[in-house]
Amino acid sequence: MQSLRHAFCLVRPSPNLMRQRKLHFYGMTETHRMIQETCRDFAEKELKPIAADIDQTEIYPKEQIKKLADLGIFSMMTPTEYGGTGSDTLSYALALEEISRGCASTGVIMSVHNSLYISGVLKFGTEEQKRKWVTPFSTGDRLGCFALTEPGVGSDAGGLSTSARVNGDSIVLNGTKAWITNVAEAEATLVFATNDRSKKHRGLSAYLVPIPTAGLDRPKKERKLGIRASSTGPIIFEDVVIPEENLLGKQGEGFKIAMTLLDGGRIGIAAQAVGIGQAALDTAVEYSAKRECFNQPIHKLQAIQLKIADMEMRLNAARLLIYQACFMRDSGLRFSKEVSQAKVMASEAATFCAHQAIQILGGMGFSCEMPAERHYRDARITELYAGTSEIQRLIIAGHVLKEHGVL
Repeated sequence: MQSLRHAFCLVRPSPNLMRQRKLHFYGMTETHRMIQETCRDFAEKELKPIAADIDQTEIYPKEQIKKLADLGIFSMMTPTEYGGTGSDTLSYALALEEISRGCASTGVIMSVHNSLYISGVLKFGTEEQKRKWVTPFSTGDRLGCFALTEPGVGSDAGGLSTSARVNGDSIVLNGTKAWITNVAEAEATLVFATNDRSKKHRGLSAYLVPIPTAGLDRPKKERKLGIRASSTGPIIFEDVVIPEENLLGKQGEGFKIAMTLLDGGRIGIAAQAVGIGQAALDTAVEYSAKRECFNQPIHKLQAIQLKIADMEMRLNAARLLIYQACFMRDSGLRFSKEVSQAKVMASEAATFCAHQAIQILGGMGFSCEMPAERHYRDARITELYAGTSEIQRLIIAGHVLKEHGVL
């Protein structure tokens, strides 16, 4: 497959909206369409054939990740001067949906690496940090991860207990992080720690830590319901010493950095969710054309058609919200409310579509011989990570109340 790095240029919304029916949704250009079709083709040929196997064996798709990187897809929003392709957020969302449609595990590996690790260094790092912590990670040979959550701290990031103690011109880290995506393969982590617990979220700072490093341990990989080819697990810091130059941003800015990156990360997870939901719909439609009942294919039954219609509507509604968040981000506008809406709609649409696909397949939907059960398992996590649906609803409500002058 020919490299399409040249296509991943910075594209902006087209003034001629919906110029062609095939360029569905506002603002899509020929470049967007080419990225979408390239990733769809890659997913069909490279990911769908292995998705079930790597799910069962929990094996990291190293070969496929390298091929994606060679295409320029693993460093899409990284500027060209740091080894990336400099594409816009919509291009990234389109690519991530198609990759996740083929394999949800590959989708989340790509999402965390780009949205949380690389984006963090690009937005808040110094020029020296970008050269050191981004450029070598743009090839796909090296992976990054994002260490925020702790065993007793999830949604309340202000309650982190991992400590960062200043010792001369060094920082000493102690604590445990949990549920870290890419934990087994990552060669660097962006870790959030507190300099002063009494200050709660105002006492948090962000640090870049190489892996491996003395005192850092990754004791296990979690066994999970879904996205099994993506490694998840804890990172333990025991007197891990890093130079003060590894501080990302300023001391005390950790909470702001984390929240900013999670907004961007939610675009990735929303796109992943839509990809999973679309894969479930594809499976259901294909099966409905082959399975017969009452002497006719079941897709002719009204009950099946109603399910297919509901699946399609929810997925397209989620896509439009994702695209809105993408355009707002690329325009430099605040998009926290919009991306929370997109994340809730997309993750719940994925769960809905996966459930309905199993209903359409009946007993075969419950069998590991069909991908429907894997889509069902993969979809569930999208309502949890990068902020639960409950937290997203609180964010949305907060914005609405402020807009109405209530808060």
